[in-house]
Amino acid sequence: MTRTILRPTAFVDAPFGHDGKVARLAGGMLWFSAVELIPVDGGPAELVPVSDVERQLDDDTAAQWAALTAARPPLQLGERTIRLDQPQVVGILNTTPDSFSDGGQHGEGAAAAQAGFTMAEQGAAIVDVGGESTRPGARPVWEGDEIERIEPVVRALAAGGVAVSVDTRKAIVMEAALAAGARLVNDVSALTWDHRAPEVVAKAQAPVVLMHHQGKPETMQENPSYPRGALVEVWLWLKDRIIAAEAAGVARSNILIDPGIGFGKNVAHNLELMNGLAALHGLGCPLLVGASRKRTIGALHNEAAADRRLGGSIALAMKAAEQGAQLIRVHDVYETVQALRIWRGLHDQALTPRR
Repeated sequence: MTRTILRPTAFVDAPFGHDGKVARLAGGMLWFSAVELIPVDGGPAELVPVSDVERQLDDDTAAQWAALTAARPPLQLGERTIRLDQPQVVGILNTTPDSFSDGGQHGEGAAAAQAGFTMAEQGAAIVDVGGESTRPGARPVWEGDEIERIEPVVRALAAGGVAVSVDTRKAIVMEAALAAGARLVNDVSALTWDHRAPEVVAKAQAPVVLMHHQGKPETMQENPSYPRGALVEVWLWLKDRIIAAEAAGVARSNILIDPGIGFGKNVAHNLELMNGLAALHGLGCPLLVGASRKRTIGALHNEAAADRRLGGSIALAMKAAEQGAQLIRVHDVYETVQALRIWRGLHDQALTPRR
């Protein structure tokens, strides 16, 4: 039973000269020098130096500590190997007419596939193809329409050597996309919407993203509530979904997690999660974060329209990188890749021993 959640904090630029005082986060480019011990059932948190952490661990927190400090192996998507020791970009390719930001922008078929190829050329490690909007207030799409929208796009991109994921919560759509060449399933319902979905993912031995959500898209923003705090409740919920996926036959090595920014969360919840992302590494799975063009950006900047949220999207992408997120899902691939390359350049320089 989880009583305490470990949140890495007090990040340092480089490990040199800090032997025993810093730890590496999930085998990535970040080192941290302190851990916040967050009680699950309330009470004050405690800040502990890394050098003292191991003396305070019980069985559960020891497992978290091992997960926080263990490297994440590369993600193998068909013939493509995606390194997870640095942040990678996932391009959002919606073939829907009604997505909150880019509905109708990419069209279908050849036009949508070309948009996906462009994302790959701009540096997206994965292109995530979706055929159903799950924006707040959206209604479900008939699975036949969803397959018709995404199948030719997935097939074209996969044939062209692009690593493709499919953004769907329906088992039959997962099957069609996997048959067409998709190699990863991104399910906003964390395999809860369709009872066959866990079986499909397990049988295909496909990696799957389990995303936290509260409620259905039609109503999820009406009154989201997290009595114990968004970070604690999302952490515990994702832990339960990981256990359920494993019980259904999904290999632990094939599970990725997503805190679900904007899915049943208000602005305060989203900001709490963004600030606490590093704690999710304690679950031992690669972390995907999708905050691109989300409503929180407009709420913080004069109700900016979705197509005028690039600056905020970059800021949130950088925050995700600074919390160790391995995959960052975005609409604006070129700009985000550029920002991350500058970020990596700064970190590469910091990792060069001083002379």
